[in-house]
Order: sequence, then C-alpha cells, then structure tokens
Amino acid sequence: QVQLVESGGGLVQAGASLRLSCVASGRTFSTYSMGWFRQAPGKEREFVARITWKGSSTYYADSVKGRFTISRDNAGNTVYLQMNSLKPEDTAVYYCAADQSGTLVRVRPVSYDYWGQGTQVTVSS
Repeated sequence: QVQLVESGGGLVQAGASLRLSCVASGRTFSTYSMGWFRQAPGKEREFVARITWKGSSTYYADSVKGRFTISRDNAGNTVYLQMNSLKPEDTAVYYCAADQSGTLVRVRPVSYDYWGQGTQVTVSS
C-alpha cells in the first residue's frame, strides 16, 4: 500500500514557475514508477509526465515537453514536477500516481494503482 500526498500548487501568472512535490509513504517507494496527471474542469484526466522506478527514464506529454521536468528522490520518497513557462492552459488539479511497472510509456490513468488527492495549479493570463 502506498499513500501519496501532493503539495506545491498555487496561483501564478503566465510565464512563472512552480515545483510540485509528491511524498509517498512506505519503504518500497523505489520500486514504483511515478506519474503526474492533471484534470481541468469539465475535462478528462490527462497524462503529464512519468519517471521509472530507477529514475533513469522519463516521458512527457507533448504539451509540456521542454517546459516541465519530472524527477525523484528515492531516499526522500518524493517525486517532483518542475513546471516552467506556465501557461493559462496548464490550469488544472495535478495528481501524482504510482504503479509497479517498469514500462516507460504508460499514459492511461487506469494503469496506475495509487493516487494522491491532488493540488490545484492556476495560471492567470
């Protein structure tokens, strides 16, 4: 069982940066691959980024590639999402998720076993 708690969201202007954190409980964090998803009002939850359990491989949605960076600290049971050059269309609730697959490309929410409660990111124009 893994419990995930996100933090770091907020209200920023377009062009600003935010760093989201997701802290996981348990001693087996390093065996989980981690993903970030987001959901805007009235829209489906969409994939943002993923990092495999070793942290050696990352994968991004085209919409955030070059602006967002996912990383992890296995010693601290934390995964991060550094978000730069934020746009109003990045406004959403951001969720972290975990699964035990080593597959890099895993973009469907149903593929993940554990979810956090989400943190709101609002980007004003």
